[in-house]
Amino acid sequence: MIMRYEYLSQHATVFQKCSGLTVDLFDQLVKDVLPLYLEAEEDRLSHRHRQRALGAGHPFELDVRDHLLLTVIWLRLYPIHEVLAYLFGISDSTVSRLIERVLPILEQSGRDGMRWPDPGKKRRRQLPDLLKDIPELTVLVDSFEQRVQRPPHDDSHYSGKKKQHTLKSQITVDSDTGRIVDVSNSVPGPTADITLLEASGLLEGLPEDVGLGGDLAYLKLAKLRQQGFSPRRKPRGKDRPPEDVLYNRAFSQFRIVVEQTIGQVRRFQSVTATDRNHRQHHSARVAAVAGLVNRLPRFALA
Repeated sequence: MIMRYEYLSQHATVFQKCSGLTVDLFDQLVKDVLPLYLEAEEDRLSHRHRQRALGAGHPFELDVRDHLLLTVIWLRLYPIHEVLAYLFGISDSTVSRLIERVLPILEQSGRDGMRWPDPGKKRRRQLPDLLKDIPELTVLVDSFEQRVQRPPHDDSHYSGKKKQHTLKSQITVDSDTGRIVDVSNSVPGPTADITLLEASGLLEGLPEDVGLGGDLAYLKLAKLRQQGFSPRRKPRGKDRPPEDVLYNRAFSQFRIVVEQTIGQVRRFQSVTATDRNHRQHHSARVAAVAGLVNRLPRFALA
């Protein structure tokens, strides 16, 4: 009962720690996703196999606002369902049903809010001469991995880099604002970053006048895209040229924005702690969290 909106909203600091959003940002989230929620409920209640008349059955213990709050807290803190059930004063089976209904809505809202950089918006970037070839409109790509339970008799998710079984997600952000503009579907952890990039459809969907930058995992970017940029690799058997050292240092500072944005995403334990959902709906979770992160002030440490 103590986690319901009516009570928790009276404690702004605790509300933000539990949900990752301020009360005002959460209220705006409710306003934005309410049409999606009502549409989904209408589809559910008018299903052709439904046996009860509309309005029949036991009414919900929680209102729409608490449905969303419960799911956002689950994304942020990733507690087990029994704990959420106790805190909201409902059964753990109800928690499961609510998350199953609300998560796709938050995923859709998150993806709907992703936009490529606006060419008409004034930019205030100041780049060193070393990076003068990078276009003003540029997005940066990177990935992160989340530990998952080992699939029975299957090592296809074993990541040699992380030394554990993982799922990998690709995040693309606007280099100027840090806003997430694209999220890939999740893939097994051993998948190479450049392979995920090629399979994600990002290269085909990215506007031609927008540049794309990545770290050393994306050395093939220049071959895949005319306006693709990555650090300069050390020549085999030779010393690294001093100008390459300066370029890589400047490029590292330029792409730090994607690291900071992924850091914000990974504050949500549902995409950071060991996955307890047997790799199910992982892409939906990442997209939903990305949508919540896009609502935060730039680089806010919530």
